Amino acid sequence: MSINALITTPEPRNLWVRALLMLLMCAAFQLAAWILVLPAVVQLLFAIFNDEANRRLQSFGSSLGLYLTQIASFMTFTTEVAPFPFNDWPEVADT
Repeated sequence: MSINALITTPEPRNLWVRALLMLLMCAAFQLAAWILVLPAVVQLLFAIFNDEANRRLQSFGSSLGLYLTQIASFMTFTTEVAPFPFNDWPEVADT
């Protein structure tokens, strides 16, 4: 048996399925971008009135930013891994 017979390549995802996922991810990107506005405004109000940022909003904003990055990577064919809801929501490492 030759070495070439043992090497198998994974089947590429059907391009039509990927196109449908890209359309869904495009809508998710737009929705997430609009959702990002709300914690940004609330965070600004926290900073104005409390002189410090809210840690939970910081964490949520960072994870939402990672989600937008994952969508952009999927949309530009940088990765084949589809983002949430097809995988886990991105978590931010505590700093």
